[in-house]
Amino acid sequence: MSEQAISMQLTDYAAIFFQFIVAAGFVVTTIILAQRFGPKRGGAAKMQSFECGLDSIGNARLPFSVKYFLVAILFVLFDVEVIFFYPWAVNFRELGESGFVKMIVFMAPLLLGYFYIIKKGALKWE
Repeated sequence: MSEQAISMQLTDYAAIFFQFIVAAGFVVTTIILAQRFGPKRGGAAKMQSFECGLDSIGNARLPFSVKYFLVAILFVLFDVEVIFFYPWAVNFRELGESGFVKMIVFMAPLLLGYFYIIKKGALKWE
């Protein structure tokens, strides 16, 4: 590459670098100013946890059931997979048999995973 081409590439990225420096400077400046000039009032009432206007009951550090997280992850997984069905359904006729076979190949591991989850009892809430 010639020196001129390298120089042009660097000038192309100069605006992005400048924007990054300005944004980082703004964040750092805002944090420093808020720390220095912001109110510093504390107390027992301020340090107490607050949720929806109700007084807290019990310890907030109680462990959640692993089932809760498993169901949440499975929901996200299958929800994202369903998003891929919409374009296929819209273009079903144009895709023809080839599109149908490709969708079967896409759905097979998904259904196998779903049946495996049902067999293992991951969705049974006890």
